[in-house]
Amino acid sequence: METYHIYYSSEDLPSTWNDLVGHDIFLQASYLQALEEASPNNIQLFYIGVFKDDNLVGGAIVQRVQLYLKDMFRKTKVSCVKEFVQDLVSKVLKGNILVVGNLTHTGQHGVFYLKDKIDTARYLNTVSDALEELREEIKATQNKKIRAILWKDYFLDDPIHIEEGFFKKQMLYKIVVQPNMIMPVRQQWQNFGDYVGSLTKKYRDRYKRARKKFNTIHITELDLEAVYKEAPRLHKLYLNVSNNAKFNTFLLPDNHFYSLKLRLGNHFKIFGYYIDNELVGFYTLLLNKGDLETYFLGYDKEHQYPNQLYLNMLYDMAQYAIENKFSTIVYARTAMEIKSSVGAEPKAMVVYLKHTNGVMNTVLKIIFWLMNPKQKWNERHPFK
Repeated sequence: METYHIYYSSEDLPSTWNDLVGHDIFLQASYLQALEEASPNNIQLFYIGVFKDDNLVGGAIVQRVQLYLKDMFRKTKVSCVKEFVQDLVSKVLKGNILVVGNLTHTGQHGVFYLKDKIDTARYLNTVSDALEELREEIKATQNKKIRAILWKDYFLDDPIHIEEGFFKKQMLYKIVVQPNMIMPVRQQWQNFGDYVGSLTKKYRDRYKRARKKFNTIHITELDLEAVYKEAPRLHKLYLNVSNNAKFNTFLLPDNHFYSLKLRLGNHFKIFGYYIDNELVGFYTLLLNKGDLETYFLGYDKEHQYPNQLYLNMLYDMAQYAIENKFSTIVYARTAMEIKSSVGAEPKAMVVYLKHTNGVMNTVLKIIFWLMNPKQKWNERHPFK
């Protein structure tokens, strides 16, 4: 018989939790603790343990997100029609949603189960029962009505899609979102020079120009003490990038990077770009088994274009992955064209979404299409 238990802190997770999720750092207690300590102020974390005969056979990460969309659309010049649409979207989806997954990172980092112990249908139904209890509890204890439920970020070959009946019964719409940009590390790339040599002349010349513009920038890996010291500057540089997005659902607090470095140690890397001892840019990485997961970054607008900071960061991420023998670089979504120019390939992803109001749910697919920014872009093919 399948049962579930809802946990409210990573400290309360069962002792066998980490044994189940060794494949994914984003599901492990150390990462979850770091996120709890430095979560965006509009996100609350919950965890669902799925049991069979009192043995933990699966789990799920759930986030309650306060989503006030009028504040999430950035102040950019838009047409009157688009402004009307944004206001409409804000009115329909304002409030609280439950996300099965991790809103702060691209990818399927929300559900896991032992397929030889519990089948997909039973697992999904058990998690769904827990979500319903959680929804009622949030209403009773916090007086917050859950407006929507989102199952986040699944590749097209994920076995979860087999259970179409579950999603139809739950009235969850399957919606295509922006792809995850992923670069497989080729076996012949024994060092970064091999990578550069595999580029066509056009993209090899582009690489050389970017490196030349790097100029006097000095790259340093930040240890825990340096992350603490640079925390205000790191946050300011992060905001320079985050505030430039047309749409965003959260903002990281200023202690976020310190918390991850404290809890994850060498599995979380921060590299700073300095000019005359001033931090002008940074990028972060999470070492996730064979995957190098690119995380948040930031840069000074004054130096971004003349020093090609962003493009050089993408190259440096690739260099780290190759030199440290990772099999895959996860560049995540957004900025697809420039990421493809260094070798990343788009991998399609979908989400499942429903509004808890039946009438609103009938038009939700259209509303989500309006929310989800569509970008026309040309995929680049930089290799010979």
